[in-house]
Amino acid sequence: MTFGHPYLLVWLAVLPLGLLLYRLVTRRRRMQYAVRYTNVDVLATVVATERPWRRLLAAGVFLLALATLCVAASRPHVHRLVASNDATVVLVLDVSGSMQAVDVKPTRLIAAQRALHTFLAKVPSGLKVGLVLFAGEAEVATPPTTDHALVSEAIDEVDFFNGFGGTAIGDALATAVQVGLRSAGVQGGGVTATGPERSLVSYVTAAKRPASTLVSILFLSDGHQTRGILTPAQGAQRARAAGVPVYTVSLGTTGNTTMRGYPQGFGAGGGFGGGLGQRGLSPDPKTLHAIATTTGGKFYRARSAGAVEEAYASLGSKLGRKPGSTEVTDLFLIGAAGLLVLAGLLSALWSPRLP
Repeated sequence: MTFGHPYLLVWLAVLPLGLLLYRLVTRRRRMQYAVRYTNVDVLATVVATERPWRRLLAAGVFLLALATLCVAASRPHVHRLVASNDATVVLVLDVSGSMQAVDVKPTRLIAAQRALHTFLAKVPSGLKVGLVLFAGEAEVATPPTTDHALVSEAIDEVDFFNGFGGTAIGDALATAVQVGLRSAGVQGGGVTATGPERSLVSYVTAAKRPASTLVSILFLSDGHQTRGILTPAQGAQRARAAGVPVYTVSLGTTGNTTMRGYPQGFGAGGGFGGGLGQRGLSPDPKTLHAIATTTGGKFYRARSAGAVEEAYASLGSKLGRKPGSTEVTDLFLIGAAGLLVLAGLLSALWSPRLP
């Protein structure tokens, strides 16, 4: 904790003097009572019913209230993560056919959609969030925006049938990095060739990200790479070169599962469209872990709907924020007011009364 006016904390030294004054006033009051009430038997009755700890407790609460006011006057600040208006998070979602596997209930895709909604509910309202969908190719569903309702609508409208044709993890990373850098105001110029490799190299070369800008990628996939120009390792190196951490989530249990609406064992040896292949429906946590390690992100292994939702809830409480300080003077003032009221109530309730 830091203080805007630390020199005002010197008033805390006055509290011991206040305690001493309280003791003197209390002793003087007792002497006055002894002179005014000469009936010793009556005074003895009062003393017998009085509990000293009550008087001390009320005085202690009052002194604590004064100490809290002294701290409040010093403008206290606490260090914690605060929302960044320049932050961007790009959500990347695998929509390949294997996302219809039912090992994660009700399906992998539905569990992932619900987790993304949980993430949107946790992040700061000013955070720019984008959505990239990928299977054999990657496409931008929504560019980064603070309109989280728009992103949520795009998540609900995901159609997995458009996702057959493989899993292009490397290309999806490349697209997400481009989207994030554009949102950060990085402009790459002089690109005449097409393709994710050439385009991304130009963006990374031209990238001069402001120090106040935070760009992160939250990447979910349930399978191995089967398509694409860039390998997952190449995509991770591009993200690392751009200074973009990638947080990866591997969704699913094993390949020994089925897909909703398809016969038992579908995809374990062929499927269709070349998207499932011999690796079937099994996830690839090793590759996703390597991507997170390379880029400075974090890897999450989700084998259930609850696990993937927990991972996104945790990330929603962290991403889009940066270290900072927040003034908490108002909290100390509220606390001091409450203590003063409490001290007054205790004093009125427990103060001794002479007959």
